Amino acid sequence: MKARVLTFNTLFRGQARARIGVLAGLIEQADHDVVCLQEVISPRVLALLRRAVPSYPYAASFPMLPLPLVRGGLVTLSRHPITRRHFQPFPLARPARPEWLLGKGALFTRVRLPAGHLTVVNTHLSANMDMDWSPGNRYANVEQSELRHLASAINRIDRSEPLVAMGDFNVPRDSPYFQEFVSATGLEDALAGDTEPTFRPDYADIGAIDQLLVRPGTHATTRLVFKEAIQLITGASTVLSDHYGIEATLTTDDV
Repeated sequence: MKARVLTFNTLFRGQARARIGVLAGLIEQADHDVVCLQEVISPRVLALLRRAVPSYPYAASFPMLPLPLVRGGLVTLSRHPITRRHFQPFPLARPARPEWLLGKGALFTRVRLPAGHLTVVNTHLSANMDMDWSPGNRYANVEQSELRHLASAINRIDRSEPLVAMGDFNVPRDSPYFQEFVSATGLEDALAGDTEPTFRPDYADIGAIDQLLVRPGTHATTRLVFKEAIQLITGASTVLSDHYGIEATLTTDDV
């Protein structure tokens, strides 16, 4: 099996519709099989995106009823049939914050590729508003709880099936509790040892907080994308997001 995947936090603030239009053009022209997006919060922005990527006829997302929001801000696009989809919510944990309105969690999809099935986990953990990942920090405690719930959900999936988990974990790659998550799931960190920031350093110096992990037996060749400035339809120059994207080529042992 071989698959090309992409994860990207799209940034919901500031000319989101115009930037999504540019992003749609980029992924429509690319060769990805599956695209996982975070912070697609508005159903209108989601509708714009879907219209602009006709080569991705399959998509998974859930409404955040009764609010007019996309649940968790998570959207998974696929060029291949999605045979199963499920949203696993994270439990609410204090401190109270606006993120509660999004109902953060993980979006699980099972994609039928030409050579077999792939389970794709698209997630966005709560932000650490203190930017402090030391033990005992209030937001670090929230993230640790979310990672435990995410690990439990992943471990319920048949270990014989290829799986990729990716998204904005909001936890630095070298954090001890991110390593605990890796150990608890048995997943392999495709970017282990890579310290290049995935959050733009000119926004904040918080390092590599976007992650991509695979089941043993699946190999991933990765690179960061969407670093360059883009031009909006208005002619204005900006960046696509405050994050970089991670794209990967996945192959299994039997290829």
